[in-house]
Amino acid sequence: MAKVGAQRAADLTGKSKSTIQRAMKSGKISYELDNNDRRVIDVSELERVYGLVSNEKSESENTAKADDIAKQAEQMLESERMKMRIQMLESQLDAAQSQINDLKAQRDQWQKQAQQVLLTSQFSQDQARSLQDELERRKKEALQRRKMMEQKKAAMAAKMKSMSAENQNTAPNAPKTAERQSEDDIASASGQLSGFWQKLRGKTGTDA
Repeated sequence: MAKVGAQRAADLTGKSKSTIQRAMKSGKISYELDNNDRRVIDVSELERVYGLVSNEKSESENTAKADDIAKQAEQMLESERMKMRIQMLESQLDAAQSQINDLKAQRDQWQKQAQQVLLTSQFSQDQARSLQDELERRKKEALQRRKMMEQKKAAMAAKMKSMSAENQNTAPNAPKTAERQSEDDIASASGQLSGFWQKLRGKTGTDA
């Protein structure tokens, strides 16, 4: 009869390949070596020890095994797809979290800048108000000084006008007084000169 290898022997007997190999090793099943030094078993030996399963049963078992293998492969593929999907979702989650952190940082920075602008604007308003108050104060002071200067100017003008009027009233009397004094002086000098000549004449007559 035909000789088969360990895998084919397992298919014919419905046993596992490892069971056939252990049986060959223990001597429960006799085997031979082919030209390639591969252990082969005579089908009659398999039938004697284990009996052979029908082809339909073997095919159904093979089909079941193939289905199991296919299901396992599909499950493995699905598991790998799930792993890849989970990894992708984790990556997207990390990216979203990073964007959220960036947005939070930008929001904090914008709030800080807004506060600084608000404080600067408030300071500028206060400073502008202070400058406006200072200008109003200086304007009032300048107006008061102007009024005081005008008052002083009017007072000085009135005083100068009064002094001018006084000068006009006293000026005509002054030349008259001086003129009268000159006339008195001339008259006195003439009297003295006349008296001198009289004395001089009297002395001359006496000497003659």
